[in-house]
Amino acid sequence: MRTMTPALAALTMTTATLLAAQGARADAMAEAKAVIAEHRAIPEFAPLGEPFDAAACMADKSVFSIPVSMAIPFNVELQKAMQRAAEDVGFTYTTWENQGASDSWIQGVNQAVAQEYSLVDLAGGLNPEMLAPQLQEAKQAGLAVTTTHLYDESQEQAGFVDASAKVDYRRAGEILAAWAFVETEGAPNVLIIGSDDVLPSIPFVEQIRESLSSYCPDCKQQYLNVPVNEWATRIQSGTQSALLADPGINYILPIYDSMTQFVTPALRIAGADGVGMASYNGTPFVLDMVREGTVSMDVGESLGWAGYAAVDAQMRVLCGLEVPESLGIPLLIFDKDNAQTAGVPADFDSGYGDSHVAGFRKLWGLEG
Repeated sequence: MRTMTPALAALTMTTATLLAAQGARADAMAEAKAVIAEHRAIPEFAPLGEPFDAAACMADKSVFSIPVSMAIPFNVELQKAMQRAAEDVGFTYTTWENQGASDSWIQGVNQAVAQEYSLVDLAGGLNPEMLAPQLQEAKQAGLAVTTTHLYDESQEQAGFVDASAKVDYRRAGEILAAWAFVETEGAPNVLIIGSDDVLPSIPFVEQIRESLSSYCPDCKQQYLNVPVNEWATRIQSGTQSALLADPGINYILPIYDSMTQFVTPALRIAGADGVGMASYNGTPFVLDMVREGTVSMDVGESLGWAGYAAVDAQMRVLCGLEVPESLGIPLLIFDKDNAQTAGVPADFDSGYGDSHVAGFRKLWGLEG
């Protein structure tokens, strides 16, 4: 019987290794494309909690909402949606107008206590730990405490918070990683830009990195951390430095889409026309950039849906019902093929359909 020479054995092993690697890469590509396909369809409403008579329960109750800042369009639109939901049910809902100063947040909590509201909600990224003494006093006065659109689903809420309308930031991270992998034909060299001072950024970025490593263990990735108050001064320079240090970067993932306005000039100055960019939030001016071709993709979420889901959670707290762990807002991919459905110019709530409105009204016993 003929024996295999060492050279032939080595060649056979090399071929087998290459075939295995190609198979793994094909499996990863199929998995990434499946993640993307799952988030292309206009979402349908699926209730996360049991039906209840919201109008009867909330007849003598009220909610006082403190957004992180009403200078942020995201917070303005989220508050409008929450107000619409409260009006549908018929209870008092008050937004504390502020520009993001901590002393104003404190005044808001004090106002909620003084006027004997039933619940105080911290919305749009305001971390309750920053107001711990005041919120604990509010609880002692009989108010419930909730947060809206702050925590990732994997994060634990503060001990004095009664319920949190959480967001699946990790899922958004999976989508961004899958998109970069597919767009670069399985060879991503990615610059991720985040802000560690924003509470959900840590799990968000972790998921992007984990997903990229799963798809492609040998592919390159790096992380640029820029605090929110330094976006305007450090994102452009940091991106330019990264591109200069590694001209092979072929995709940039700023985790919050308002960052893209500072990445775009860095790409232009660096002459990096072939570098793709995708992000998350569905901010209108970024959706316009998607439609115009400046940004490749933006993962959006309906703030109308988010507002109704947040009010659902608040009412369940006050009605003594089990509260869903998540806002349950579907994530929808906007790219060149469907960006126009978000409006021209884009807005915060178009393109997602409106099944949530009738869905929540039925869930709350407002219609059959």
